[in-house]
Amino acid sequence: MSAGRLLIVDDEVALLDLIKRYLERMGYEVDVASSAEDALAHFEPDPQRYACVLTDLVLPGINGEQLLERMREKNPKLRALISSGYPYEPSSKKTLFLQKPYVPKMLAETLNKLLVGSKTPR
Repeated sequence: MSAGRLLIVDDEVALLDLIKRYLERMGYEVDVASSAEDALAHFEPDPQRYACVLTDLVLPGINGEQLLERMREKNPKLRALISSGYPYEPSSKKTLFLQKPYVPKMLAETLNKLLVGSKTPR
């Protein structure tokens, strides 16, 4: 049984692969995107399919927060995790922040905190 589908957005392809493999071992189905445009191509055909989006704050083109704003136009309930090496304060209660660098256990704990309350039917 799947723990949910996640979309991970980061322009560091090696990091994308590492996070994807870790989260799949935790039971998540994971899609990856290396740009905001690629992320929107995954997201827009079915905005309800993702339990959560994990995005880097700094991306080429639009940043992670702008990406989430566009995604929430189509799915206002979307939960998200933004990570960055820079300090950041999320503007939404449905968004948590994880400071880079982080260890996998920190990612798992933050995801669990974000998704615990979202298991109710839509």
